[in-house]
Amino acid sequence: MSDGLVVVDKPAGWSSHDVVARCRRLYRTKKVGHAGTLDPMATGVLVLGVGRGTKLLTFLVGADKAYTATIRLGQATITDDAEGETTSVGEVAGIDRAALDAAVARLTGDIEQVPSAVSAIKVKGERSYARVRAGEDVDLPARPVTVSRFAVLDVRPATAPTPDGPLDVLDVDVEVEVSSGTYVRALARDLGADLSSHGHLTSLRRSRVGGLTLEHAHTLDGLGALREEGGDDAVMPMTPLADAARAALAPREVTVEEARALGFGQRIPSASPGRAEPVAAFAPDGELVAVLDETRATARAHVVFAPASS
Repeated sequence: MSDGLVVVDKPAGWSSHDVVARCRRLYRTKKVGHAGTLDPMATGVLVLGVGRGTKLLTFLVGADKAYTATIRLGQATITDDAEGETTSVGEVAGIDRAALDAAVARLTGDIEQVPSAVSAIKVKGERSYARVRAGEDVDLPARPVTVSRFAVLDVRPATAPTPDGPLDVLDVDVEVEVSSGTYVRALARDLGADLSSHGHLTSLRRSRVGGLTLEHAHTLDGLGALREEGGDDAVMPMTPLADAARAALAPREVTVEEARALGFGQRIPSASPGRAEPVAAFAPDGELVAVLDETRATARAHVVFAPASS
């Protein structure tokens, strides 16, 4: 079995767990995990770890992410996306481009965001979405997040069906780049509220996780065809450990002696003491040795990548 990362272009209607289960069969191993879920409605970049690649996933969960999305202004739903039932409607007639751009600007930068109630955040040991589905009102506290880019690409008048007849809405296509833990659904909700209306997502596509993009991605159909054509001898695509770590983390070259010390669980001098983000350490031959914590004067290994044969 090989070790590394696989970037899947997740199709709509699949849960992240569904994709993991499918790839366990395709890659013929149970050792497959993912670096952060995508809602079933969403599509795009889902990063999977295979074999020892699962050790990298912890460090990818916190990576910044990029999305394209469509926000529908004029309707709120219980899930803040198109999969939930409509809870309220609002006016959009007074929303012009200047007002929209101003509201988007207020939601850009370092902000406090209340996560969607149907998120996977645990409340007293139970997922928030489970409590909501059981009929409970969930009040989650705001948390600091960073929206480094929030760009409006297009605005289109549209109509949405309701029990009372067609409703005038605005569909807003956007691109966003956000820190880990940011809910794009909540951005849609808050954009509508800022404009004295309502909002929810009608589409969401993740285009990037850290340095891994849709250009690296494979479809499940494509992976399935490779396995079917090649059988047990199929060469399944995978980004090797070293390449994956270089794409996702800050790199550091270490000496043979330092690599050996890390392998024995010893500390080595930090190259950049005080650095907050994890660092990928590479031996002179290019092999990934460890992921380091360099917050102090001496670096310790978060995780060591022993040779596959050991």
